[in-house]
Order: sequence, then structure tokens, then C-alpha cells
Amino acid sequence: MDFPTQLFIDGEWVDAESGGTFDVTDPATGEVVAAVADAGAVDVRRMIDGAAAAQEAWGALPALERAAIMKRAVGLFEERIHDLATLLTREQGKPLEQSIGELRYGIGFIDWFAEEARRVYGMTIPATTTSKRILALKQPLGVTACITPWNFPSLQILRKLGAALAAGCTMIVKPPEQTPLSALEIARVFSDAGLPAGVLQVAPSLDPVPVSQTFMEDARVRMISFTGSTEVGKILMRGAADTVKKVSLELGGHAPFIVFPDADMDHVVREAMSTKLRNMGQTCVSANRLFIHEDVAEEFTRRLTEEFQQLTVGHGLDEASDVGPLIEEAALEKVERHVEDAIAKGGKVLVGGHRAAAGNAFFEPTIIIGADESMQLAQEETFGPVAPIFTFADEDEVVRRANDSDYGLAAYFFTADLNRAIRVAERLDYGTVGVNDASISAVQAPFGGVKESGIGREGGPLGIEEYLEVKYVSVAGL
Repeated sequence: MDFPTQLFIDGEWVDAESGGTFDVTDPATGEVVAAVADAGAVDVRRMIDGAAAAQEAWGALPALERAAIMKRAVGLFEERIHDLATLLTREQGKPLEQSIGELRYGIGFIDWFAEEARRVYGMTIPATTTSKRILALKQPLGVTACITPWNFPSLQILRKLGAALAAGCTMIVKPPEQTPLSALEIARVFSDAGLPAGVLQVAPSLDPVPVSQTFMEDARVRMISFTGSTEVGKILMRGAADTVKKVSLELGGHAPFIVFPDADMDHVVREAMSTKLRNMGQTCVSANRLFIHEDVAEEFTRRLTEEFQQLTVGHGLDEASDVGPLIEEAALEKVERHVEDAIAKGGKVLVGGHRAAAGNAFFEPTIIIGADESMQLAQEETFGPVAPIFTFADEDEVVRRANDSDYGLAAYFFTADLNRAIRVAERLDYGTVGVNDASISAVQAPFGGVKESGIGREGGPLGIEEYLEVKYVSVAGL
């Protein structure tokens, strides 16, 4: 597959001003996939200049015309999806089927927001006198920037970009240094679809600090959308204060997965497998703490262990693989620390617990019983294929324990009791709650977190609002 490796500036593929490049490697093999241009502050300033120059025309373009370009891009994405998914797997590691699923979900956001572009409604407001008319207009924020993570390198860009383009905003993308190739391919698709020069620009960089600092220092960048760690999100919030930029943040998670004794166990085990092992557990909504009622803990544990034992660990392009590699050595070391700490504090490994024989960055799918709140994996995201099982006795107890976290992105619970479903859904302090459902992804839904898991919502009708300003216009008769 031929894929771009240069910066995308003002509709052109160009080398970095410094001439520098950095390597992108396949996490499953360590093989260098490509050398990519390394953007610096000078390159990013050029991008901001271009985005600012393109903003007025793009924002003024009728919504139907913006939507038509987005729809053409959707068609091109669908035509190229297998090649795009193969590239995604090579740079990120997840099994090919999951890469295809990520792209289909991401493409759905472009399709959804293309339709939503025509539904940006203002309002008229009754005036206090007959000689006045009051209007509230919704207009694009202007130049925006997004900084995206490596775990879903296509989805996270497409979700943000779809809303920005539909609202009439230009966008500069800073992709993660581990997975920039998917971002550059997204730019190529939109360029081929006829997106005007300067509306979308891509700045791959080995060092994100100069790029983000340039975004922060330039008042023309009116919004930063970031998905990543809470620590970095806080840094960006502080940096945005100097020019009073808007921030949209999807940050860390620590999702509880609660199973009440009346839940359908067949369904529960399927959902646990899905949410725990998707992308090797490297998702912000992965089930991080499995709270199982003591009456069904033995059955759940036995059945989940049987499922884990049947999994195949291997390269994402191998059709037999169920679980691919972690993204890098540091990720593996964190998983190992969490497992070792759990064992030291009384946890017992039922399956897995070690680096996998497949080599490089692979870790065995792991189940730990006897988990408690003293363990590191109870306090922070593991971001790996480790399922710690906690037990509980009653509803009040498990809600309290589930809420005992600074994070509040996603939570899941399973019950056949309608009254309990309503009670617990309302009591869980999370921005996204799945009731008998751990497959919560939907382009039409407002995804986001509370507490230290973020600010703002992505997806659905609320997603486009993040990229719009409300202008109050008072018209007096002469």
C-alpha cells in the first residue's frame, strides 16, 4: 500500500521545515513501517496561517455544500476501508477485524455530522418592544485543533473532525507519534473528496510539546479538542486559559462492570469479553473493575476463565488472532506492575499473568480473583488485557465502591430488575452508563465523562454544539 508520510499543509504534502523524520513501528514485530515527517513549531504556525485564511470561506459555505464534500469522503472511506484497516493494524496492532470496526464507526461520524450540518438552528426571541427583533445565531467557532491518542487513531480524529467540518470550522490535527499514518490517510481521503485547501491540516510530530504550545499561544486557535490522559488534559486546560480557548476533553476512565445476581449470565460473559478485550484492553471505557455479586461470582469467574483460555494471541493481520500486542514496552511494563502488585497484596491469577509467547509487546489475557481496593489496578487504569474480579454483597455497597474514583467516564451494570436498573443508573456518577449493555458506542449519542474524565460531549446533536458560538443580534427599527 502506498501511503503519505509528509506533513499535510494547505492541501499539499510537504516535508517538515527542519527536514526531520521519525520512525513508525509495528508493535507486534518492531518492524519500521515508515519514516514520517516530524512537524515543529514553524510548520504548525504555517498550518494555523492556512487554517485562518480558509476559515471565512469554509464557514460561509452553505451547509449542504459542506455536507456534500463530507458525503463524498464517506464514499471514498468505504471504498478504501480494507487498505485503511490494514495500515491501522500495522501501526497500532489491533486485530484487523477490530480495525475495520473502528473505521466503520468513525466513518459513521462523518456521515452523521454531514446530515447534522443542515440542522444548526438559531432562534428568534420575543423582544421587549415592537420596534425590536432579537435573533440568536449559531456560527462556527473558527480555527480548531485536535490532539488525539494512539488507541483509536482513526476513530478519534473522525469523531472530532466530523463535528468541526459540519459546524463550519477548520481543523489542525496533531496525531499521536505512535500512529500518525492513519491521520495522514484521513487527510488524503478528504483531499480526494474535494475539501478546500487549509480546512484540514495534519501535523505528525515525535514531540507533542512544541506543537501543543504553538496551538495554545496562538489566539486564532479558538478550541482544543483532546482525548488522552487526565494529566495532559489538565496541562492543556491551564494553557488554554491565557487566550481563553474553549476546551473539549475526553480523559481517563476507570470503568466499573457490575453484575447483580439476577443478571443473564450468558449475556454478561459475552459483554465482559467484549469490553475487556477490545483493543487488548487499551480503551478508556474498558471494564477496569469487575464487581460481581458474591452469589454468582464463582459461576461468572469459571465461565470467564473458560473463555479467556480459548483466546489466541498474535499479530493483528493473522486471522486466527483474538488479541494483539500492546502499543509499546512502557504499556507492557505498566500491566506487569499492576499484576505483580495485585499478587503481592493477595490476588490470585487464574489465567495469564505474563508476557505472551508471541513475543515483543504481547501480554496474556489475565484474570485475577481476590481483588480489593488496596491494589494499584483498583486505583488507576491498567490499559491492558487484565480482568480483576471484586465481589460485593449489596447494591448500596457496590454503588459506593464504583463511585469511589476521581474518574467518571463509563460504567456498566447488569440486572433483570427494572427498578434496580433505574436506581443504579441514576446513582452511578459517570457520564456514560450501560444498563445490560457494554457496547455503548453510537454516533448519535452524546459521549463524554464527568469529574476528572473530561469536559464536553462528542457525537449526536450535542457534538456539533461544541464547535459553535451563539451570537445575540438585537435589531432596532429606524
